[in-house]
Amino acid sequence: ISYEVSLALILLSFVMLIGGFNLNLFNDYQMNFWFIIIAFPLGMVWFSSCLAETNRTPFDFAEGESELVSGFNTEYGAGGFALIFMAEYASILFMSVLFVIFFLGSSPFSVTFYLKSVMIAFIFVWVRGTLPRLRYDKLMYL
Repeated sequence: ISYEVSLALILLSFVMLIGGFNLNLFNDYQMNFWFIIIAFPLGMVWFSSCLAETNRTPFDFAEGESELVSGFNTEYGAGGFALIFMAEYASILFMSVLFVIFFLGSSPFSVTFYLKSVMIAFIFVWVRGTLPRLRYDKLMYL
């Protein structure tokens, strides 16, 4: 829940900047320059909060895929297990699309929009393979 507050505050700062929450306004205001250029720290906070919201590796305490038991996933068999993982990766794609809309600005349904979304989703997977899991007490100091 604490990460949702940072996501909402970043989103509200952009809403106040462009004067509305219409997603086409985000595209119109980013025709000349991307918001990631003027708000790089906000982009990094948004990305790390998205990692926390999607329960990726530094923040995966509910799941613990690197553990022997793999968290709550032991409860489910083939179909339920596959649905859980598809839902997790769908949330990663959704967060990637939001990152592209809010920070990298391109028109929806264009090839560049999809390439940017896949690039951000790849960074999600890359972070998972690169960073170790943190202990709970170490993570709370971040």
